[in-house]
Amino acid sequence: MKSILLLATAGGATAGFLLNSVDNVVTYWGQNSYGQGSGELAQQRLATYCANTDIDVIPMAFLYQITTGIGGQPVVNFANQQNNCTTFDGTGLLNCPEIAKDIVNCQSKYKKTILLSVGGATYTEGGFSNPDIAKQAAEKMWATFGPKQDESTLRPFNSAVIDGFDMDFETTVNHAAPFANRLRELMDQDTTKQYFLTAAPQCPYPDLADNEMLNGSTYFDAIFIQFYNNYCGVNSFVPGSTAQTNFNFETWNNWARTVSANPDVKILLGVPANTGAAGTGYLPVSSLGPIIAYCKQFHNFAGVMMWDVSQAGAPFYHKYPDKLLDQRNSTYWHIYGHVKKTNEESSVNG
Repeated sequence: MKSILLLATAGGATAGFLLNSVDNVVTYWGQNSYGQGSGELAQQRLATYCANTDIDVIPMAFLYQITTGIGGQPVVNFANQQNNCTTFDGTGLLNCPEIAKDIVNCQSKYKKTILLSVGGATYTEGGFSNPDIAKQAAEKMWATFGPKQDESTLRPFNSAVIDGFDMDFETTVNHAAPFANRLRELMDQDTTKQYFLTAAPQCPYPDLADNEMLNGSTYFDAIFIQFYNNYCGVNSFVPGSTAQTNFNFETWNNWARTVSANPDVKILLGVPANTGAAGTGYLPVSSLGPIIAYCKQFHNFAGVMMWDVSQAGAPFYHKYPDKLLDQRNSTYWHIYGHVKKTNEESSVNG
């Protein structure tokens, strides 16, 4: 079996999120869904994964309270990786100098794109009471995680600046569009670097949780579609068929071209990184390869997203084959080889 490093030589690593590329690899960090609390099988610090040349983009998951945190501050959760954080007095907001250092190293040394993912399954606020409150929340978010504006704002990552925001709401959010649009405006006003606004809808179309933003209201750079835990997941793909009945990547590509505020929005195929990462939708590599090849036909395809990095396989996993499933069943070990290809696409749809 080829190792990650051998697979990496197939196409060469990219530098962060490249919107004009079809070989981006995105993997979420922060929730330690593999469940190991400590040791080398647990989720490692952010910089560990940034050092891996297979990965281009890492959304940090999650910021799960926007407006209802203690002291009016947002609240983040990074599972075992917040153990070295403290909490700002009178708030539920973490102060994480180790993660701050890793963000800077990930961006400057390893050329990774680091996003902050907002929402997740534990988000329960339901949104905002009106559009103005939503915009104010976005401004608070920008002051907290965007460029440092003053010394009075509490910042979990101090002077470190993330590369954008990922909207990953799993339930309906009132006035989500004004919130996301204000973030978009603030990012666009800062011309010192490139920022990204992304979303992670589930594959049923339209996505109920994020539809207010996806219905043409919000300009997204990319969406990471969760093709798992639903009838339209990758496990519904019919090999060899040009007309897919349930697997609906083509539907989403049509959305991009005809509904999205950005007709060139990039679409990434979201897959479980291993059998424990989702209820349904995990596929062995032998089945995943043809699906990626199928998706590469479409104009807006831009790579693969995996949930999550703890399931995907830390660099230490190969030391413990007796504690894991057969490595041949791990998407992570082979996905780079499937995505990072230099061959020309045979056709372009959309």
